[in-house]
Amino acid sequence: MITIEGVDGAGKSTLAGTLRVALSDQGIDVEQLREPGGVEASERVRALVKDPALAIGPRTEALLYAAARAQLVEQALVPALGAGRWVLLDRFVDSSLAYQGAGRGLGIAEIRELNLFATGGLEPDRTLLLDLPGAAARLRAGGRSGAPDRLEREDDEFFAKIAAAYATLAAAEPGRIRVLDATRPPSEVLAQALEALADLL
Repeated sequence: MITIEGVDGAGKSTLAGTLRVALSDQGIDVEQLREPGGVEASERVRALVKDPALAIGPRTEALLYAAARAQLVEQALVPALGAGRWVLLDRFVDSSLAYQGAGRGLGIAEIRELNLFATGGLEPDRTLLLDLPGAAARLRAGGRSGAPDRLEREDDEFFAKIAAAYATLAAAEPGRIRVLDATRPPSEVLAQALEALADLL
């Protein structure tokens, strides 16, 4: 189970797509999923938490993400991993630790405990953290088509807290979390990712 993490605009979706192709080309049976989402119930929660027209409190937000994650684990992740497939996942628990734990100020320990219950203790074998300076990430995110979602509308201070939390998580678990330079072109980011997965391959 490989997860991809980083602030909005860091290039997670781009890397997930290119990495899936690269792994498939090596003969690996890989399933690509995203969070929140991946299964129908979780996709509905995704639409809810991202809706800029809704007022959603921090605790409610954390619980909704955990609920979507619990359904994804039960319905998609556990079956895929049990069948021997690799899973490539765009976001997982680290996102909640950074966004709700640090960004919303709910506490990383508290959010970790909530998600331990939601996931049944399922953890990634490797996490690829895309490191991109805040200004560059905001510029990329702002260049996307469509209006910004509820989280993308937050201010620079919010995203600075998230970036700092990701850095702290990476420093605490260097064996699992590998930091990639997301300022590089997509082909070079993919090469970094494959290098970070070399021992698993």
